[in-house]
Amino acid sequence: MSSARGYSMAEMLVVVAIVAVIMGVSAPLLWTYYRSAALRAAAEQTVTMLNNARQLAIRMNTTVCVTVDATGMQYHQGTCAAAAYTGADTDAAGYIKLDPGLTLGTTANVCFGYLGAAPSPLPAGCLGGATFTITRAQGGTMNVIVASTGRVRIQ
Repeated sequence: MSSARGYSMAEMLVVVAIVAVIMGVSAPLLWTYYRSAALRAAAEQTVTMLNNARQLAIRMNTTVCVTVDATGMQYHQGTCAAAAYTGADTDAAGYIKLDPGLTLGTTANVCFGYLGAAPSPLPAGCLGGATFTITRAQGGTMNVIVASTGRVRIQ
């Protein structure tokens, strides 16, 4: 039975319980979505960085080697042993970095030639295609594949 002011205490408790259950169920789902969205964004950023290296090779009419180490990704003009390219989106040492909590690894250095595909012959220390793996510190990985044709895609 309702009080003169509106709702009874039992009705209010039911509403609060329902809201608590909904929040309890949705919080983990939102956290999972956030983690996967951050990983996907890092993979898309890696695709952009690799496509920028490809465009640099085409624009400069040269070979660009992409290397990865614990600090980040670097572009090298000509060979993988050349000095790091510094320009837009790089720091003073030529590194392009992912957001904190994300790391980038690769199976090999990849090279893009002046036509956007793997150059022929390949420079020493370079492959025409490679797999780049983005790892999130809290768990989860995603791969970015570079084909010998120069095509870059998320897998």
